[in-house]
Amino acid sequence: MTNSKTLYYEYQRFGSAAVLLAVEPKTGRRFVQVCARRTAEEYTAFMQNLERAYPAAVQITLVQDHLNTHHGGSFYKFMSPQAAHRLVGRFEWVYTPKHASWLNMAELEFSALQRQCLNRRIPVLERLRSEVEAWVAARSRAGVTLNWQFSTQVARRTLGRHYEAIRIK
Repeated sequence: MTNSKTLYYEYQRFGSAAVLLAVEPKTGRRFVQVCARRTAEEYTAFMQNLERAYPAAVQITLVQDHLNTHHGGSFYKFMSPQAAHRLVGRFEWVYTPKHASWLNMAELEFSALQRQCLNRRIPVLERLRSEVEAWVAARSRAGVTLNWQFSTQVARRTLGRHYEAIRIK
């Protein structure tokens, strides 16, 4: 028997979305794409846009995580082999260690994005896009750059336990 005055709160999921984000640490130049899904197709489109933003660059270095779609092989599913091969050659991928995505400077941006923009439910994808784009524009106007202070020396001290010690006999 239920009491008619008892209220039941049920979580209502409006859906999910993926945010692809690249940031140039020293200049604060940002690229963002809000997608309905997190697939190789969206990643490929994002990378094509990123490449177009740097037409004079010989190679674009990316530091990113190990997500299953984050590699050049994704391009071959949606582009001709020649175009995919050319695009792959434009990038140098540097992957953060597994279980250490916090080493990825983009994670600093995602953290700020979460605190400053996504700390509430946004039920409509188009509104999410406009909110994220407004956040990126505001950070760009403010000239926010990333001050990465995790040096090699600090990395060796902090992450040393993850590496086998070399013993000299």
